[in-house]
Amino acid sequence: MKKTNKSISWKVSIFLSIAILFWSCKSKEILIEDYTPEVVNSWNELIMDLAVEKDGLLTLNGVRTEALAHTAMHNALNAIVPVYTSYGYDGIQPKADPIAAASQAAFEVTKSSFPEKETELKVLLDGALSKIPNGESKDLGILLGKETAAQLLEARNKDNWDGEADYTWHPMAPGVYAEFNEHSGTPEGFIFGAGWAAATPFLLPSQDHFRSPPPPDINSDDYTQAFNEVKEYGSTDSEVRTDDQAHLAMWWKDFVEKSHNRLARDLIVKEGLNLWEAARTMALLNMTVYDAYVNVFDNKFHYNHWRPYTAIRWAENDENPDTEADEEWNNLHKHTYAFPSYPSAHGTASSAAMRVLANVLGTGDDYAFVMTTEEVESAGPFSEKVKMEPPTRSFNSFSEAGLEASMSRVYLGIHFRYDSVEGHRLGNAIGDYANENYLTKLKTNTE
Repeated sequence: MKKTNKSISWKVSIFLSIAILFWSCKSKEILIEDYTPEVVNSWNELIMDLAVEKDGLLTLNGVRTEALAHTAMHNALNAIVPVYTSYGYDGIQPKADPIAAASQAAFEVTKSSFPEKETELKVLLDGALSKIPNGESKDLGILLGKETAAQLLEARNKDNWDGEADYTWHPMAPGVYAEFNEHSGTPEGFIFGAGWAAATPFLLPSQDHFRSPPPPDINSDDYTQAFNEVKEYGSTDSEVRTDDQAHLAMWWKDFVEKSHNRLARDLIVKEGLNLWEAARTMALLNMTVYDAYVNVFDNKFHYNHWRPYTAIRWAENDENPDTEADEEWNNLHKHTYAFPSYPSAHGTASSAAMRVLANVLGTGDDYAFVMTTEEVESAGPFSEKVKMEPPTRSFNSFSEAGLEASMSRVYLGIHFRYDSVEGHRLGNAIGDYANENYLTKLKTNTE
């Protein structure tokens, strides 16, 4: 009798496994093909709007919220139908409704960052939930969204995103970052971003995981060439900078998290990505941009390198006989950001983001696209906005766009060429690390 029961039990087990596998595959096909990315794009746009309104993207709150919200959505969706590896979540709930799960996850995360906007957030959530029939699937979706959001928020509870770090000012010396509060428009003794260097990354093992090589010595030919280039091409009334270089210098001023999320929304629709693909795209994009900021600011404060504004005006004292001072020199937009120069943060974050987009969209790097930026600040943060004419720029590849974003800072007059070149290289390394190690596609039996 025992032998018979074991035989029956074994056969039942095999039958159930086959049935579950068949159902799972069938469900996966339906889910992946039938669910569109509107819920992802809607939350992405709303979060960015709220972040701009709250602090002008001068903190990590906006990109952090985007990263948390989309990663919670990603985890919830892959608990329903596993397509990609999750980020620190191993729950399974195949009966949950995907829209309910994704919407609820985004709501819970965004509410934690913008509690004063709960009523506005509830409108978007209720709009999505109202289209789903009441029942077990909807209820399980809501519970799953709450669970993935809570798990992620708890894991990042002490990530120091808004912490402060000590900074010691150094005496004026060749190559050393110096204060220029009259040009940055900041209070005396203020420095931006030291706390960013101490925030906990999402993906990188540590803030200093990628250490940049030192910038060129002030007496080197490389430094002299970079000095003369930015002095000539980045000045307010440059006689050598072309109209196109002036345009791209201003056009790329939009914050990376704002411009690249906007681009991602457009390309998600253009490429017809499904809900799973869209959530993964936005999750990996924003975690990577966040980590790019952390890593590059760690490098900035490690090297504490001066800006062109200081270098050109103080060149008489830089001990380099081949540089010539101009005490009245100013750059294109008559503003310099109040933190060290090397490497370029904009170049790093833009290049990292472009590297991720080339991977997650499934297009590869060799892909032509148009990017739109309608307006930018005329000078520093919260300055008057200026319209971009034209508002678009076209690219033949993601790497081309990342490099142009990096080099734009030379023509703007706020970075040396080596700042931008290293920012581009560093961003590519961060993007490659993210692509290779996180939210990767699960292998199936047919692969």
